Amino acid sequence: MKNGIKQLKTYLLLWSTQSLSTLGSSMTSYALVLWLYMSSGSALKTALLTVCSYAPYVAMSIFAGALSDKWNKKRTMLVCDLFAALTTTAAFLLIKSGALQPWHLYVINALNGLMNTVQQPASEVAATQLIPKEHYQKTGALRSLSQSLNTILTPVLATPLFAFGGISAVIAVDLVTFSAAFITLLLFIPIPEPKNGEKDRESLISSAKAGLSWLKANPLILKLIFFLSGINLIASAYNAALSPMVLSRAAGGRNVLGAVNFCAGAAAFAGSFIASATPAPKNRVKAICLSLFCSMSTENFLLAFSGSPVVWCTGAVLGWLFIPYMGANLDVILRSTIPAEMQGRVYACRNTLQFFTIPIGYLTGGALIDRFFEPLMSRQTDGSFLVSLFGSEKGSGAAVFLAFLGFAGVAVCTVFSLMLHSENSRKYE
Repeated sequence: MKNGIKQLKTYLLLWSTQSLSTLGSSMTSYALVLWLYMSSGSALKTALLTVCSYAPYVAMSIFAGALSDKWNKKRTMLVCDLFAALTTTAAFLLIKSGALQPWHLYVINALNGLMNTVQQPASEVAATQLIPKEHYQKTGALRSLSQSLNTILTPVLATPLFAFGGISAVIAVDLVTFSAAFITLLLFIPIPEPKNGEKDRESLISSAKAGLSWLKANPLILKLIFFLSGINLIASAYNAALSPMVLSRAAGGRNVLGAVNFCAGAAAFAGSFIASATPAPKNRVKAICLSLFCSMSTENFLLAFSGSPVVWCTGAVLGWLFIPYMGANLDVILRSTIPAEMQGRVYACRNTLQFFTIPIGYLTGGALIDRFFEPLMSRQTDGSFLVSLFGSEKGSGAAVFLAFLGFAGVAVCTVFSLMLHSENSRKYE
């Protein structure tokens, strides 16, 4: 145990400080969702915050990964972090001057998404360089642990800060956590560069094609990525529906939304320990499929068909408990299969293919709720079939949409599980 900690000392320092900074950023994002939905009442306008973050991330990832493989990983991470902090500072100044408008937030999120496009593959390669191969599953569980802690702490910390100090107080905390992570990375984290090979002489287009070619030569991983892109479509549409449903219904509100998010984070937190302590499964691909099926077949239905915050929280627990286990196994497959000198390019291509459905899900989810499902439920008469299942208050349309997503999630998991089972997935044990 002590030897393992000694081997991971540098990575643990990087992981802990970057996780703290991510918590600050998550609190800002959460507060902005509250501010925009409470001021506009529109699920679509709120969903556009995430759409603007992911659109440049998806559009530019393939080329950004090629640049990431060419550039120094530490300098890339520092520059991207600093740029994101400057955009957050701009939001802070707009708030202080009373000039903040929704379009400002869309521009800021788009710029941050562009920086994250370059930073994310650089961070993945940096982590691989700092982690011994035998610790991949444990460090994958650690990343899930930090993500779940962020999910738990974000509403707990952001809600009272937002209530008493407004968005500016939340952003101030974000900037403090950024400073701690930036200084630590700058002064105390040496990140070795992988061997360059021929990639420095490749053109940007050739480098991007190399990542796609590697995925094409590994069809099981490519199918797994497309499976996850389908899951991301449903999950992002769910996220677009969750806040409008919980904030709008009589039994909901900001505190209930915070409680639901807290339970999701607590479940993921517990799941992180499960992922860390569980021995390697006989088949990692099958473990991923089963984990996602458990999530998709429970959470959406419990949120859709109940008006009870207790049931909503139960759904959040069941939906998130096995996600860290899925993520840890996916992380092992990718890190142990992709050569280190190719990881920036392959991870970037993975990002485009796996995450391009997220802005589509948010945009489609917000638009369908505002323009179809909520108007549909407002036209229902008392005692109708849909009213008996989902109620008639504002937010019932979002509940209908969540039920639809539940059935879609089960279908996606079933179809792709059969497809992946037909492949030779035993090599990823």
